[in-house]
Amino acid sequence: MRGDDTQQASLISYVSIESRIPQRHPLRSIRALVDQALAELSDAFAELYSPTGRRSIAPEKLLRALLLQVLYSIRSERMLMEELDYNLLYRWFVGLSMDDPVWDVTTFSKNRERLINTQVARDFFNQIKDQAGKAGYLSDEHFSVDGTLIEAWASTKSFRPRDGSGDPPSGGSRNPEVDFHKQTRANDTHASTTDPDARLHRKGKGKEAKLSYMGHALMENRNGLVVDSRLTCASGTAERDAALEMASELPGRHPVTLGADKGYDTQDFVKSLRVLRVTPHVAQNTTNRRSAIDGRTTRHAGYVISQRKRKRIEEVFGWIKTVGTMRKTRFIGQQRVEWAFTFALAAYNLVRMRKLAEI
Repeated sequence: MRGDDTQQASLISYVSIESRIPQRHPLRSIRALVDQALAELSDAFAELYSPTGRRSIAPEKLLRALLLQVLYSIRSERMLMEELDYNLLYRWFVGLSMDDPVWDVTTFSKNRERLINTQVARDFFNQIKDQAGKAGYLSDEHFSVDGTLIEAWASTKSFRPRDGSGDPPSGGSRNPEVDFHKQTRANDTHASTTDPDARLHRKGKGKEAKLSYMGHALMENRNGLVVDSRLTCASGTAERDAALEMASELPGRHPVTLGADKGYDTQDFVKSLRVLRVTPHVAQNTTNRRSAIDGRTTRHAGYVISQRKRKRIEEVFGWIKTVGTMRKTRFIGQQRVEWAFTFALAAYNLVRMRKLAEI
């Protein structure tokens, strides 16, 4: 018999949010890792707030909400609050009951400065990394490094001479016309009026130059987890400089290997790695010059393995750009972009660790 199309809502529900979430839902295992990390940061959170006054929204809930934004590619805090209002899964993950009101969207703007200035993203990233180490997921011998361009939240039209010269944009519309033909524009003489920290850079020959930052990641080769990161201004040497900085902080005193692509094949970089007792498993670049990597390195079977494993770091960058909304940052200023980049890498590690736990 056909049922009635009854649309009268029930005033009382006897079902909890917890029972609505499937036991094998991916967010269950991720939330367990997140709650453990946030519990370790409780003392650090306590130092951010005054002991008196009106109670604020718990920083743990704010960070869980921001983590949802990364995991589900939500493009703005305003949309995040909209979905948090009616999505029971999101409410459960953040820690809100069915009757709790959602926060005003300006809550993130007001609290972001407090979280950014205290390196909370870096501490959260380290807590997730420590959990991976205790679970036996990390290698302490073989690593890979690479960098990627992150497009800045600034138009090339804002790239103006530092001394204030040059013709102003023509037209009074919101999107004025700017003619760049026959103009020499360089980071030494020009800067973005929207984001002064961004730099005009292109990844390779024949590619478009954009205002960008450069994100760097150090990956262990066993399971493809990120163990360190940096975010710098984009330049031709930024990748090698960041790689040396991260290599100098590798734990332990035993020799390790570091895989990298052809862009790292320079005499200075390879020599610096050897001084740090890091074996440079760098891809040979024999285009119109002699490679800094010779038979002492390439004759070993481990070199071939490193060359195959190092390409997995592209999966990291691909994930944070397509899923983690980092293809083009929504923030202005190097400090804010670095916070978002580090937080996105922590989210990637969480997703990866959940998959490793199921193997």
